[in-house]
Amino acid sequence: MSTFVPYIAGILCVIGAFFVLVAAIGLLRLDDLYMRMHAASKAGTVGVGGLFAALAVFFGETDVVLRAMAGFVFFLLTAPVSAHLLAKAAYTAGYKPCAQTKHDALSEREGTEYHPT
Repeated sequence: MSTFVPYIAGILCVIGAFFVLVAAIGLLRLDDLYMRMHAASKAGTVGVGGLFAALAVFFGETDVVLRAMAGFVFFLLTAPVSAHLLAKAAYTAGYKPCAQTKHDALSEREGTEYHPT
């Protein structure tokens, strides 16, 4: 079984790197702040999870596995929450969504009507 560990870790590393690449491409290609933030928080979290899993599988020691799991849980709890708070702050500061946005739930909440331009 130990001969397959580097291959499994390599596959997990490639999967994680692929999702991080997708997040980076999303940052470059998507239209506005909210779409970019969504790509970075979702795909980035999955990518980092794959890289942490590769780290845990490759080393296989209890302390490394626990640290990798703790790092992933911390990242899983903080990345989406911080993206949500940054998006809310940007909306409050006046940065409106792009014209591709079909429904703006925050404009209904704030009493203003949303008209994409």
